[in-house]
Amino acid sequence: MELALRPLAAEFGVVIDVVDVDADPELETRYSELVPVLLHEGRELCRYFLEASKVRDYLSKIS
Repeated sequence: MELALRPLAAEFGVVIDVVDVDADPELETRYSELVPVLLHEGRELCRYFLEASKVRDYLSKIS
């Protein structure tokens, strides 16, 4: 998902922060098999794969 997200991040000037879910017991409990998952400020935007149009719409609204 990170590779697919890079063009959108560049387009909107946002930084991607990759977090290892397996390294954090709380995150591992919460997301377990849902990774990869894309969050912004605690809001889940998508999981398993990048939903580019959904993320683009979201980034347009917060920019």
